[in-house]
Amino acid sequence: MIAKAPGKVVLSGSYAVLCGAPALVAAVDRYAIADTSRPAARSTPEIETALAERPGHPPSPHIDAAALRSADGEDRKLGLGSSAAILVAALAALEMLEAGDLDDDSLQQRVFEPALRAHRAAQGGGSGIDVVASTFGQLQRCQLASDGSIDRRIAKLPTNIVIEIWSSRRAASTPEMLQRFWALRERKPAAFRDVVRDLSLGAEAAAEASDASSFIDGCRTQLEALARLGDLAASPIVTPPVARLNEAARRIDAVALPSGAGGGDIVLWMGTAPPDGHGLAVAAEAGLSRIPIALGARGAHCASSGARP
Repeated sequence: MIAKAPGKVVLSGSYAVLCGAPALVAAVDRYAIADTSRPAARSTPEIETALAERPGHPPSPHIDAAALRSADGEDRKLGLGSSAAILVAALAALEMLEAGDLDDDSLQQRVFEPALRAHRAAQGGGSGIDVVASTFGQLQRCQLASDGSIDRRIAKLPTNIVIEIWSSRRAASTPEMLQRFWALRERKPAAFRDVVRDLSLGAEAAAEASDASSFIDGCRTQLEALARLGDLAASPIVTPPVARLNEAARRIDAVALPSGAGGGDIVLWMGTAPPDGHGLAVAAEAGLSRIPIALGARGAHCASSGARP
């Protein structure tokens, strides 16, 4: 059996989602592919954690996640949620091996909870919204409940929003960034509350925005709070390349925002128009390169011969 699961980008709500604010996460049309007919060259901690729950501890299927890594010869992760996509694809292929060809909804329902448990256990926490995107696809509005469950629903962006995905040459470790986030809560609780409040206000504004201007304003509020958070936590969330691109974005009423934990990886350009000549020049000087990606991709699904495309 062959299964595919998409990567993701977090459009809004980074860090704030961990404290109950809404996040917007979109599946992207770059997939991890799992094949049960081939032995795995290597596994991942997330897959091994999930397999330990399954009867007989089945072997990991072969995984091809090249689409979620750079193609510039450096073979670095792009920050598109590869660990979640790999895990969901592997579990989807194993589910189909047991149950046969499943429709998307049935397959996704069977995969989600085991994938969420394994991903959180292997990564020492995290929101799990990347698992949501890799499992269910599309654009999702996610909010964590106090018991750790995720309230999710299909979302829509305001019309006229232009979103471009840019890659940094600097890779970031999400678990390390999250450790610094929670350490700040212990070291400076008052400052932590203040910055989380502002992040949450921006996340709420973006999630509820009915027009492009309100959405961009909500993202700007988050950008400012993320920069403060990075300074407080001694963790460079808004890196100099992102800051330079954002200065160019402001000239045409757009915003440049780190996706997810920040510190490198993926940078989002969001506005009502793509970057102009000045913005493109700034991006090139900052070492950022555009990745051709479509948002709202199909979630986990069967890709075996004879299955639906």
